[in-house]
Amino acid sequence: MGKMLADQFPVARATFEEADRALGEPISRIVFDGPAETLALTEHTQPAILIASVAAWRVLAERGLTPAFVAGHSLGEYSAHVAAGTLDFADAVRLVRNRGRYMQDAVPVGIGAMAAILGLEEAAVIEACADAAQGEVVSPANLNGAKQIVIAGTAAAVARAGECAKARGARRVILLKVSAPFHCALMAPAGERLEPELRSVPAQHPRIPVIANVDAQPRTTAAAGIDALIAQVSSPVRWEDTLRFLASAGVTTYIEVGPGTVLSGLVRKIHKDALVLNVEAPADLAAIPFPP
Repeated sequence: MGKMLADQFPVARATFEEADRALGEPISRIVFDGPAETLALTEHTQPAILIASVAAWRVLAERGLTPAFVAGHSLGEYSAHVAAGTLDFADAVRLVRNRGRYMQDAVPVGIGAMAAILGLEEAAVIEACADAAQGEVVSPANLNGAKQIVIAGTAAAVARAGECAKARGARRVILLKVSAPFHCALMAPAGERLEPELRSVPAQHPRIPVIANVDAQPRTTAAAGIDALIAQVSSPVRWEDTLRFLASAGVTTYIEVGPGTVLSGLVRKIHKDALVLNVEAPADLAAIPFPP
């Protein structure tokens, strides 16, 4: 993740070096060389994705790209706030490492689960979760759009909700390989531990509106941005609503930065006439509409 950009662009390489200093450990070595099982630990995965995303963003910014809005899915909301200037990059790296630790600590491995429900409307997924709960936690966690909704909760309740969703006509139910049930009430302890840290870091009013996961509305002040980051730990990611807000605001071009193209695929399903690009490696830059 990010190695080709770091090899070719000094600003990307400097981003990884800054992260190493911020964490007091060579996170860049884990990102570039693995081993994969070490990188897969959420306390490493979360800063790794943030670093690779910010490195790609800085390459774009150095060449004059200025977005009208920024948004990120779950962890990506931190990347968005770094791009907008709300959070200092070094502070964000430390925050997301702790965010990963606190999320993992909140629910022991194997106790929680997440599953993707395909082909069912939000209302029907909510009903399936309510019928399956039986006193346990299960609820929508990622409202991704195009009838793709991820649920999270205790493992048994998620399994029951999957069966209820199939009974309501879901096309598929896919159990996800995750280390914790993110964005549900089981994450409340993680949010409580993270809140004082988020409130203690210096934050600036964002230079660019940041669309928050929690309600798909723009944040234009430092305090509102921090509040949204606290709330999102145990609240669903409203990604479809985020994309619909951006479309209604006149956005016609989306650029996904960092590893993978999952969000690009979601944009194409929801905003079908938009131009959707991604930047993960140097070759991707050729398609970017940089200003003259």
